[in-house]
Amino acid sequence: MPRHIAIIMDGNGRWAKERNLPRTAGHLEGIKRVKEIVRQAASLGVGVLTLFAFSSENWNRPKREVDMLMRSLCKFLDSEIEELGRNNVCFRVIGRDDPLPEYVRAKLREAKARTSANTGLVLVLALNYGARQEIVDAAKNFAREVLQERVKIDSLKDVNFQDYLYTAGLPDPDLLIRTSGEMRISNFLLWQISYAELIFSPKYWPDFKKEDLAKAIEEFHRRERRFGKVDVGEKTR
Repeated sequence: MPRHIAIIMDGNGRWAKERNLPRTAGHLEGIKRVKEIVRQAASLGVGVLTLFAFSSENWNRPKREVDMLMRSLCKFLDSEIEELGRNNVCFRVIGRDDPLPEYVRAKLREAKARTSANTGLVLVLALNYGARQEIVDAAKNFAREVLQERVKIDSLKDVNFQDYLYTAGLPDPDLLIRTSGEMRISNFLLWQISYAELIFSPKYWPDFKKEDLAKAIEEFHRRERRFGKVDVGEKTR
């Protein structure tokens, strides 16, 4: 089983458009899939599930849509926090706080506090997140420690640079899934997915069910992860 699965939940707007529905209807249907996939990941024994919920570029969307997404997130946390607790799920958030509204920040703090002692699936929500800004923030954090003479500049290696990322303490994703048929990473976990297996599903996120997650994991099992090494067959030739 992949220790860490990351998902770019894409296609809510196009799903709605094809059904002559407002984009908000696609987002609401997408929230249902979040609930289903979280339950499925927990039942399968996945260690970490990271969901790309809102990028730092998404603030450019219409204000009405952004406001609806923020309210829907709070409603999701209100309705699901008890179940997350019952299922031993630990909730985390990665991304910058600013300019998230204070009422959203308060809900996130509450959800993190109420699930912090749980030891099962770690559910990570990437909110107001961008991988480039994460790497810049990590570099700044390391630079501050150098200026404070807490570390030496030559002590920085790729293996400990991850300690300055938003995902510090979490394993890197083994599997990255993107829905909607788009084949790009969209500024998501650029450092962490260096050796992840990538799967691009043609389904829009509102149509991505637990069976599709199972199929993606099956495909992951069929792949050989070499991390720069030669495969077993080549060694014997």
